[in-house]
Amino acid sequence: MVNRATPEPLVEALCDPSSAARANAPQWEALVRHARGSNLLGVLAERFVSGSLLDAVPPAPRAHLVAARVRAHAQAKATMRELRAIAHALGDVEAPVILLKGAAYLCAGLPVARGRVFSDVDILVPKARLAEVEAALMLSGFVTSHPHPYDQRYYREWMHELPPMQHVQRQTVLDVHHALVPETSRPHPDSALLVADATPLPADVSADLAAGQPGVPIRFAVLAPADMAIHCATHLFCDEDFSHATRDLVDFDSLVRHFAVAQPDFWERLLPRARTLQLARPLWYALHWSARVHRTPVPPDILREACRDAPASPLRWLMNGLLGPALRPTRGRASTRWARRALYVRGHWLKMPPHLLAWHLTVKAFRRENVSLPENADGNQA
Repeated sequence: MVNRATPEPLVEALCDPSSAARANAPQWEALVRHARGSNLLGVLAERFVSGSLLDAVPPAPRAHLVAARVRAHAQAKATMRELRAIAHALGDVEAPVILLKGAAYLCAGLPVARGRVFSDVDILVPKARLAEVEAALMLSGFVTSHPHPYDQRYYREWMHELPPMQHVQRQTVLDVHHALVPETSRPHPDSALLVADATPLPADVSADLAAGQPGVPIRFAVLAPADMAIHCATHLFCDEDFSHATRDLVDFDSLVRHFAVAQPDFWERLLPRARTLQLARPLWYALHWSARVHRTPVPPDILREACRDAPASPLRWLMNGLLGPALRPTRGRASTRWARRALYVRGHWLKMPPHLLAWHLTVKAFRRENVSLPENADGNQA
């Protein structure tokens, strides 16, 4: 049994847009502000449209919702143009390219993509092909956005991705991953399993991406449904940055609701897959909090089984105390700010072993003071 959290007005409006019909002007002002701050204004607008409720919204907030929809639709078109360019850049690289997060949701035609905005494109490629992929992207105009030697070492040796790349002309940002979690983190999911079970893009989307580029193979795919939900949970509950936590939990709720209907064996595969990938703990957090906050229809037996992967009672009590405020859209509250700061520390603790984390934080502190560090034990200057 899941105890329901006290509903936030934004969450209530997302779950039941008709509940906002009785809002007064100050309540609408707060709702729009919190939705925009959580990057959910476009999603909220789409919920009103799908419920045929947009015309019932007062003129002033309706203008904000309409503008958010326009922005989301424009970004979707821009993302498709960017993916065509990336496909062209990687045309000679014979490696699978898995789209992640926002780009994946968009190309797979999932409901979670409706109204959703995002700042970059994320892809996953086999680690053995990273150098080849990076070289092809650089030849097409992408450059690293973190040229400092320490940042390069941090990403290439310890993290699960290359340093973010930015196109010199289009100024678009591309994150190239080879795993779901950092190399130095405690769980070590096998990325080969993700690639092996990846789902090809719908034929019409592949044709759209190939338009105007005859002969360019489209090797894009997306994660399998269970893997996509697990990645969403992992991105939220293993990361140190909870500034997008409200939006990420909405993503998880939408993915689970869709796949539970579209994939008859979704629930049957979900927990075993998470355990195979060593990511059952973040999945438990996601199932628990999605059911609690968004009333996600998780089967009771799935929740009971997922509890096997929950932390022990003292840690569970502590995390509940932090996640409750951290998942709120009202980030101006002191409790939300302090909870997210504590989870920021936890995220770094999960990423690195203590000795490496101590070294990393020391380097960051010295760099903030513009002090040069001596060479470390490996003979590399930080």
